[in-house]
Amino acid sequence: MPFSTLGLSEEIVRAVSEHGYTEPTPIQLQAIPAVLSGGDLLAGAQTGTGKTAGFVLPILHRLSDRSVKGPSSGRPPIRALILTPTRELAAQVEESVRVYGKYSKLNSLAMFGGVNINPQIQRLKSRVDILVATPGRLLDHVQQKTVDLSQVEILVLDEADRMLDMGFIRDIRRILALLPKARQNLLFSATFSDEIKTLADGLLDHPSLIEAPRRSLAADTVAQKVYPVDREKKRELLAHLIKQNNWRQVLVFTRTKHGANRLAEQLGKDGIPALAIHGNKSQAARTRALAEFKDGSLQVLVATDIAARGIDISELPHVVNFELPNVPEDYVHRIGRTGRAGLEGEAVSLVCVDEHRLLADIERLIKRTLPREVVAGFEPDPHAKPEPIQNGRNRGSMPGRGQPGGRPGARSPAPGAARPKAGPGGSVAGRQGVARRPAGRGR
Repeated sequence: MPFSTLGLSEEIVRAVSEHGYTEPTPIQLQAIPAVLSGGDLLAGAQTGTGKTAGFVLPILHRLSDRSVKGPSSGRPPIRALILTPTRELAAQVEESVRVYGKYSKLNSLAMFGGVNINPQIQRLKSRVDILVATPGRLLDHVQQKTVDLSQVEILVLDEADRMLDMGFIRDIRRILALLPKARQNLLFSATFSDEIKTLADGLLDHPSLIEAPRRSLAADTVAQKVYPVDREKKRELLAHLIKQNNWRQVLVFTRTKHGANRLAEQLGKDGIPALAIHGNKSQAARTRALAEFKDGSLQVLVATDIAARGIDISELPHVVNFELPNVPEDYVHRIGRTGRAGLEGEAVSLVCVDEHRLLADIERLIKRTLPREVVAGFEPDPHAKPEPIQNGRNRGSMPGRGQPGGRPGARSPAPGAARPKAGPGGSVAGRQGVARRPAGRGR
């Protein structure tokens, strides 16, 4: 089914096709008609499913198709607000708005911290129809009275589970209190914890409920492998694998910011160009590292889970779990960054004795046992004793302080029950949902 059959304007379909897309993904087939209908939406969608276009395209259509609300004179109002958990994701989403809206007259702005606030203040003095923002920087502008959210028509919470994991719930509730009650609300989340359900209960009015097929159970294009190794030899094994196999573009995940810095520095000493990307890095450093990694001039990018949200590289060949995540679903998010669009990819995990329980949890989630391969010279000590992983790290791994990529146990996969499924052709069967409370209450 081509995009032209989903009810989108000719200008939007032309921009999409020029960007190289002809067939919508399953989440787009369901989300686009639901958003175009004007109702609220609760969508279960992982990274890499095409969810961004699933809400950007119909938002562009709806805003282009309707006259601007508000006064005829003065500054035009912000009409759509998209909240994201990280700077990288905000930049990526706003780029999608510009790419797909190239033939529209709508203007957009990405607003996030880590950069000078003054250019954002100047930009807000001109027309901004669609604002993509991280909660913290948006509230900075609210405090300085440089942004007006009183006429927002559409609100999107993207990767809402990650925002709650990062402690943004109070910020989100403060923002909700500033929005008009009559608006369309779209909530996208990879998982549905009790916190997400509570947020949805208070935010959404009889929403459509849709869910993209979970890639966790069928990542057929990703070759997954486990390398058992002692914790002290992980870095040596990683350098060996990169050099031996001539890997040219490798995304490596660590649990902590300090661990990312340390590993990137050590790889550099091994003659492997590497940079770290995480929340403590300046926005300029993060942007530079990501640009060099995307164009192939940087061989290895070392990232924490949170910083990696928004890294979208269509032909990324290798993902390495230097340390397994505490939450099994995060493993799925990590390896989902390779093997996209039908291309083959490889995901390897360096697993020490401390991580056997984490590996078992991952294998239980993906319903398969991952193949093991012991590399000569890196055989693990059969008598090694596990050390407890605390606060996202174990004592013997990467020394130093840091924050885990996600709180253990903070999120759980949605149970299979109580979510209406899409009907034939991807349409949403019914608009059942949850009772509505006025937005912004319950702070």
